[in-house]
Amino acid sequence: MHAAPPLNSESATPGGAAPATPKRDLRRVDIHPDYWYPLAWSREVKRGKTYGTTFAGEPVVLYRTEAGAVHALEDRCAHRQVPLHMGVVDGDGIRCGYHGWTYDCSGKCTDVPYLGKERLPNGVRAYPCREAEGLIFIFPGDPAKATDDAFPPLGSVADPKYKTRRFGREVACHYSFMHENLMDMNHQFLHRKQMGQMRARSLGRRSGEGWVEVDYTFAREAGRQPIGEALVFKERRTAATEQAKDVMTIRTQYPYQTLKIVSGGGTLVMDLWICYIPLDKEQRTNRTFGLLSIRKPSLSVLLDLAWPALVWFTERIFREDREIVEREQLAHDRQGADWNHEVFPVINELRALLVEQGAPPVRLVDRRFALLPHTAAGAD
Repeated sequence: MHAAPPLNSESATPGGAAPATPKRDLRRVDIHPDYWYPLAWSREVKRGKTYGTTFAGEPVVLYRTEAGAVHALEDRCAHRQVPLHMGVVDGDGIRCGYHGWTYDCSGKCTDVPYLGKERLPNGVRAYPCREAEGLIFIFPGDPAKATDDAFPPLGSVADPKYKTRRFGREVACHYSFMHENLMDMNHQFLHRKQMGQMRARSLGRRSGEGWVEVDYTFAREAGRQPIGEALVFKERRTAATEQAKDVMTIRTQYPYQTLKIVSGGGTLVMDLWICYIPLDKEQRTNRTFGLLSIRKPSLSVLLDLAWPALVWFTERIFREDREIVEREQLAHDRQGADWNHEVFPVINELRALLVEQGAPPVRLVDRRFALLPHTAAGAD
């Protein structure tokens, strides 16, 4: 038997009343392009090589010159629309693997082997691109907004007092499910095999322009402390009162998320920065990029030795979260609408934020041109 959709869903109309103006279905709200987004790890883009990927269904080719500079172009040749990542890096540009058309890092067509220079055709779109802390970012929206001020802080990655794990996987769900999953710590029952019986308590929430955050404490009511948790806090714990002194703060600063744990002594022991990149046009699949920084003990080699155990622990948690959010997406697809009965106030605030900050609805126009303006003329 299926649960009835809530009255504020698009498909519900209270007893004979005229239909209200439907709310936007959060699961159909596109991510806003006017932000810096990571599309690859630095290690994935080799010198003199190309790397094909997508952002919200738009093909993007990243490439690294022999000198080490990274650039990003629309991944389709203006000639026959074949992927440029099938071509070769040529100086600071890229040469299409089909007919040899060459584009520089600005997207301008600089050479067609069988045409004179005066007859060169239109180019392809170039994206603002930068590399930081092992990630390659592009700015898929209005390039005039791709300023240094708009680039996000990346947690404690650059701080030598922390050791950072870089992680991520593809997840078959809309990015909003990921935000909700991390923000709502009331789902600890899902992780009972890894964490024991944990109880989260919300200490309060705050919000502002483009952000919302919530504080938690935790108490273990049954089960043993997992080794991954012991590595974070640098100690074995048995009493629930010890955990209640620690504060976890989770924040969505659109479109990014952070999770910070401050110990009872006031030390930032864990600092997570994470972002979810929609891959397909419908934005029902995302690639996660996470930077998880753990405070080093005074003898840092101890953390190095225990690092594989921490990786194992976090991978198991992520696997459980991935399975459950993918089930949420499947439920939405089968129902055709968002039927969620959300009762946790901070999640309702988060959902409103994601709708408000997301891309506006696009009607009767090609979203490629509506949301992703070209810096060069379109292809012939």
